[in-house]
Amino acid sequence: MNGRVVYLVAEEEINLTRGPSGLGFNIVGGTDQQYVSNDSGIYVSRIKENGAAALDGRLQEGDKILSVNGQDLKNLLHQDAVDLFRNAGYAVSLRVQHRLQVQNGPIGHRGEGDPSGIPIFMVLVPVFALTMVAAWVFMRYRQQL
Repeated sequence: MNGRVVYLVAEEEINLTRGPSGLGFNIVGGTDQQYVSNDSGIYVSRIKENGAAALDGRLQEGDKILSVNGQDLKNLLHQDAVDLFRNAGYAVSLRVQHRLQVQNGPIGHRGEGDPSGIPIFMVLVPVFALTMVAAWVFMRYRQQL
């Protein structure tokens, strides 16, 4: 393993209905408060328990919000983004970017000699052998059972 961290990026449209406590999450970021170096995007910093986002279950802390009701969030001051969320209405559509960390490199790839997994035959051969022994014992002694 070479020590690098690999991320998959996936976008999703999430529709939330504003609840008694709003949309149920906090944000960070903006052109005046960069949360990620060299990125003025708006990110989810906290999901409020039992809020609209928590009940929906798809929005996660660390997700980047790309747009609200079709309005792009690029190059906004933090307070302008907050105001946009507050004035978004009852039914709110979010375009979100999830960044998922992949363990040990890309999915489905294992280099030669990589000890990060057990070959399937190392599991199947003993299971098959035990099954055969159990079947033989059953056939041999079934009359006595």
